Amino acid sequence: MYIEINSNNQVMGYSDSETFNSVQTDKTVPSFTDTQILKFVNGDFVVEDSQSKIDKKEKWVAQEYARNRASEYPALADQLDEIYHNGIDSWKAVIKVTKDKYPKG
Repeated sequence: MYIEINSNNQVMGYSDSETFNSVQTDKTVPSFTDTQILKFVNGDFVVEDSQSKIDKKEKWVAQEYARNRASEYPALADQLDEIYHNGIDSWKAVIKVTKDKYPKG
C-alpha cells in the first residue's frame, strides 16, 4: 500500500499504486472516527483527536434543528400568500407547526 502524507504527517489518502510523494507501507490502517486525524509518523500510523474536527461536528449537530426546519418550511411564495390571504396570525400558526416539530437544541 502507498500513502500520501502532508507536511504535518497527516495521511491524505492511500492506494495500491505509487503516486507522487507517496510512501510505501505494509502496516494495516487503523480505524478512526470522523473527529480524529490519521498520521504516519516514523513508519507507523498514529490516530489523534482533532479539536477543530470535534468543534465542527458539535456545531453541525447543534444546527440540526435549523436544517430540518429549512427543509420543511413552506416555500417563501406560499408563506407570503398565507400572510396576504389569511394574515400574520395564520402564518405564525403554519410556521409554528415546524418550529414545534424541530425545537432549538
